[in-house]
Amino acid sequence: MGFDKIIGQEKVKKRLCFFLEGQAKSRLSPHILFSAPRGSGKTLIAQTYADQLLNSEGKRRKSITINCSTLLRLKRFINDILVPHVVGKEITILFDEASEIPRDISMALLTILNPNRQNSNSFSYDDLTIDFDFRNVTFLFATTEAHKIDHALMDRLERVDLEQYSSQNLSAIVQSNSAGHIADLAMEQISKVLRGNARKATQMANHIALYLSAKGKQSFEIDDWKEFCASMGINPLGLSPMEIRVLQCLAERSETTLTNLSAKTHMTRQSLQRDIEMYLQKTNLIEVTPTGRKLTHAGRHYLSNLN
Repeated sequence: MGFDKIIGQEKVKKRLCFFLEGQAKSRLSPHILFSAPRGSGKTLIAQTYADQLLNSEGKRRKSITINCSTLLRLKRFINDILVPHVVGKEITILFDEASEIPRDISMALLTILNPNRQNSNSFSYDDLTIDFDFRNVTFLFATTEAHKIDHALMDRLERVDLEQYSSQNLSAIVQSNSAGHIADLAMEQISKVLRGNARKATQMANHIALYLSAKGKQSFEIDDWKEFCASMGINPLGLSPMEIRVLQCLAERSETTLTNLSAKTHMTRQSLQRDIEMYLQKTNLIEVTPTGRKLTHAGRHYLSNLN
């Protein structure tokens, strides 16, 4: 039992191990919502947890993962998933991208997961009734947008929010997935462009492996990193070209409205807010005010060093 292959997330892993220990004795696990930003490894952690839940014979229970964007309507959910996989079975079902669960299925889950002392429920649809014994069936959910999940459904779930990855965590992820040795000085620079993202750390390790293979080298040094950045177009702090473009637009005046910024960048207001501004705020490069957006001192310093 454990999460040895998962780097970081120590508090989360301890909490999940507590649930696993209880499930091994009682066969009951809470229905869990895993919530974290994109690329944080929430689906991997959820699947690792699911793979360790035990059946009535003390063996690992079967699990399936459903991408909720493929769920269309309640009748198909019942006929294609619940009937073949739940009736008379012991199983764990992971709903990935849970914010995409359709409304009618979400309402059905409210009934299915209605808490009671018997830890069991029945759900009826047309002339069909399905019994749920939660010693045999566990529902897990993973999402980047927990706020989009119905509040009543959220109340029926044990919420597990993943922790932010440290630079040391990200470095360990890169090194563990790397085909060669990465020097400390190079690793220090690599960790600064990964945006706190475990998925990007894995992708970076794969790219470095390709570089080392092409060069016929076993070790990745600081000079290799400089050449690698030039080839891959990697900017300081891992900023994308569009994020830099936004900084450059903001540098043209003391403060810029979101509408004006949208016009200059040819991006929608929603896309700017969702995909661009969040990381620029996190790195303290821009400031968002009630009247507009403006560069911080750190943002101006970033652009001067970039040029």
